Formats: sequence, C-alpha cells, structure tokens
Amino acid sequence: MQTNRLISQGEDVADDIVRRSKHILPHLARLCLVSTFLEDGIRMWFQWGDQRDYIDATWNCGAFLANLFVIVNLVGQIGACITVLARFQVAASVFSLFGIIGLQTIMYSILWDVRFFMRNLALSGGLVLLLAEARTEGKTMFAGVPSMGVNRSRNYMQLAGRVLLVLMFLSLMHLEFEFTRLVEIVVGGALITLVAIGFRTKLCALLLVAWLSVLNVILNNWWSIPSDRPQRDFLKYDFFQTMSVIGGLLFVVALGPGGVSMDEHKKDW
Repeated sequence: MQTNRLISQGEDVADDIVRRSKHILPHLARLCLVSTFLEDGIRMWFQWGDQRDYIDATWNCGAFLANLFVIVNLVGQIGACITVLARFQVAASVFSLFGIIGLQTIMYSILWDVRFFMRNLALSGGLVLLLAEARTEGKTMFAGVPSMGVNRSRNYMQLAGRVLLVLMFLSLMHLEFEFTRLVEIVVGGALITLVAIGFRTKLCALLLVAWLSVLNVILNNWWSIPSDRPQRDFLKYDFFQTMSVIGGLLFVVALGPGGVSMDEHKKDW
C-alpha cells in the first residue's frame, strides 16, 4: 500500500516535470541524442590523417577513397546534426545518419564485434525515436485529418526505439565485480526493462536519465585524463554514447511510451 502510494507520487512528480519542461525537453533530447555523431564528426577533422591511414591500410583502397570516407563522415554527421537540431528536413537527416552508421559498420568491421554492433543498433533505435517525433510534428500540421496509419506506424517506431535502447544500455555495462558496477547493472537493468515494456514509463525513464547522468560524470570523466593517454579516447567514446542513451530516454519521456505499451493497455483494465 505504502509502495503504491510512493510510486503514484513519483509519477505525479514525473508528470509535473514533463509539463514544466515540455518546451525544453525535445530540444535537450535531440542534442543529447546526436551528441555522439557530432563528437565523431569533429574527431574526423582532428584525426583526419589517422582515420585516412587506417582505412587505407585496412581496405587497401588508396588515399583518394580513404580521404573520401573521412569527408563523408565529417560532413554527413555534422551536417545532419545541425539540421536535426534546427528541425529542418529531420527525416532526410535521420536517414543520412542511418547511412553513416551502415558505412562505419562495414568500414570499421563493427559487424563482427558484438558490443559495438549492439551500440550501432541502439543508435539506430534513437534515430527511430527522432523519426517518431517528426511524425508527431507532421500530424499536428493536419489537425482533423484521419491519421490511423500514421498513429500505428509511430507507435511501432516508439516500441522499436525503446527496445533498441536496451541494447545500448547492455553494451554500456562493464562486467566487473565491483560494488558500483554491480549496483549500476542491477538498478539500471531493472529500470531499462520497465522502459522497454512501457510500464510506468515516464517515471522509470526520468529515474534512468538521472541515474545515467550521475554515473556518466563519475565513471566516464575523460576530461581528467591527459590527452596523450589512450584511455581518454575510450572514456570519451563511452561518455558520448551514454549521452545518446540519455537523449533517447528523454525522447521516451517527451513522447510517452506510445500505443504498444503496458501503460497504454492499463487504461483498458
């Protein structure tokens, strides 16, 4: 009884937070979600030579094609991030980022690395949530027009985005027998599971946003590592990947769980 009361109060607080931040939340979600693409595009500029040489050595494709790969990644990612943040041609920008993910999966041989492949799938899930938001905005432009098909496809996109976020969360977990890591896995795993099935979604997603934000600053503090140490790049990569998960969760909060969720079906009980 006491537990149900606390959960109900938590949901009321979550609804109040969403209501007060409804004009800021989508912008913050977009920024967090595309941050890993933006960071990777900027990294292409500062590590142009290293990236070019790696692609040339791996595929033996010559300097021209290797440079072309770097240019496509740099321009494609930064350009798409800018247009997404400006809410201009969002669908086209999202499909451009889908293409970048596919290109990197092939060129960096990520397909055979389970952990990185899961991260790319999860990033795709975040992009699917961006598409779902674009569909929501498109719907508001045509008020009164029947949109059963649009609603159905948006609901399934939101479901796919939530499920794929689980893959990202799992890929971020480090199986180390330390107390902080074990707590991270247990608490975070329980919350992300509830988000995936759409049960008390807004509350669980907000708790997970707060949880991951704190852990990200504590565990992935790449700014405290000297620039000449390889660990800095690894922590920086994990930091921005976690930011993308946070962005996806903020989209779940802003858009709601969608029609294919336990929260939606609870209304019929």
